[in-house]
Amino acid sequence: QVQLVESGGGLVQAGGSLRLSCAASGLTFSNYLMGWFRQAPGKERESLAVISGSGIPTVYLDSVKDRFTFSRDDAKSTVYLQMNSLKPEDTADYYCAAGRAYRANGRLAADYWGQGTQVTVSS
Repeated sequence: QVQLVESGGGLVQAGGSLRLSCAASGLTFSNYLMGWFRQAPGKERESLAVISGSGIPTVYLDSVKDRFTFSRDDAKSTVYLQMNSLKPEDTADYYCAAGRAYRANGRLAADYWGQGTQVTVSS
């Protein structure tokens, strides 16, 4: 079975950093586009970025472009989200996803989802 397991979330003060990891199993990792998403309470899910098979990220959310770094390590079947200069508005559940195609809007058409890891940024 395909599993995506996020880790690294937690409570951090504004201005701090966290690195999230998403470990994938049960799929040929290098064949998949990997995406990061987040959803804050009462808000719609946001697509943060997609990392291509070549490791090139496409970051969709302007508010994180200068603070978040997206990467993948195919040898470890893991995708990472390095979050710096965290702000309270970054508080959300963060999800990784795997897919094989893009939607018409350019976002990842996810086939598999992780269960999420919570990030809380205090001020």
